[in-house]
Amino acid sequence: MTVLFLNSSSDRYGSSRILVEVVKVYQAAGLKAVVVLSEPGPLQQLLADLGALVYIKNLGILRRKYVTPSGVFNRLKRNFKAYRFLNQLHREFQFELVYSNTLAVVVGAQWAKWNKLPHIWHIHEILLGPPPLLGLLKRLLDNTTPYPIVVSEAVKHHWEDKLSKSIPVVIHNGIPYEDFLIKDPLSLKELNAADNSIIITMVGRINPGKGQLFFLEIAKQLSIHYPQCHFVLVGDPFPGYENLEAEISNYISEHRLKNCVTNLGFREDIASILRTTDIFVLPSILPDSFPTVILEAMAAECPVVATLSGGASELVLDGETGFLIPINDLDSAVNALIKLILNQEIRHNFGRAGKNRVLKEFSLDSFSKNIENHLWQQLGKN
Repeated sequence: MTVLFLNSSSDRYGSSRILVEVVKVYQAAGLKAVVVLSEPGPLQQLLADLGALVYIKNLGILRRKYVTPSGVFNRLKRNFKAYRFLNQLHREFQFELVYSNTLAVVVGAQWAKWNKLPHIWHIHEILLGPPPLLGLLKRLLDNTTPYPIVVSEAVKHHWEDKLSKSIPVVIHNGIPYEDFLIKDPLSLKELNAADNSIIITMVGRINPGKGQLFFLEIAKQLSIHYPQCHFVLVGDPFPGYENLEAEISNYISEHRLKNCVTNLGFREDIASILRTTDIFVLPSILPDSFPTVILEAMAAECPVVATLSGGASELVLDGETGFLIPINDLDSAVNALIKLILNQEIRHNFGRAGKNRVLKEFSLDSFSKNIENHLWQQLGKN
């Protein structure tokens, strides 16, 4: 059996990393993987190394910026070309299942329906609008995907009220944790931090919802009274948001934070960075479905301070593995961090509890079993 996988990007961030684990599960179950990525990138080689056949084709990925008359026309043209490309692949491989990773990939759902193939949609997003986009996705889901996978209860609650036929199935993400348990930490010099600094880190791709500027506001407030703290930003901009990267650099410069903030940009050595981190912060200001980076931080024994923005509340136990704070609430963020800055024992206790929780409740083995069970259930229903 050959499965067609469609993905919206070729990066190696959260949803793409989950795709890799899904491909592994399907291959272990005896299925052949053919993957179409919308652009070249590091994910391409990683999938090829697994033995998947990888093709690059613009899939007409749906983004907020295309919800305009000209944008819709652009996407229709791209989707038409993508349909023709998928038809060519189908003649060669005779697919028996289509798997679309993230709601940004819309071409696969309708293509699967027209070719009378079962379709699995793995939903990583909580989308607040615009209404035409939500309406389109609702119709596509109801007409093509009986049991879409959603990555958290927060995502399920968001979509189930909008859907008439499709029934979302929650499968929490799981990832390999070995590197976050054993990797050597970086030296403080590599982070431009002084000896005995308390390292407070944020990892996330730069986009309007991740909250990098909110993180810098927190850093500005804390640096006044807690000079022992050093703040680290990790992540590059999502295509189209390079202006936000410039805003981050300008904020650091204008507020004279260069001595206490290090912006590392894109890094491959996330495990080592987190192993160096004393406190991890995810200050998302828009709903964040199920941040994989929190799993990584907890595995690396970091206490976590995260905003109540979607799936974080399913990961972080408030007062046990970290603190949950309201979105954009600077005072709450600063107060939560002060508690951790001033008490090393709490940091260590939260970190150990977080590691135990993630290994027990969000294991890769559990994720893999749930993905495989869902796979056979969907094939059995078709």
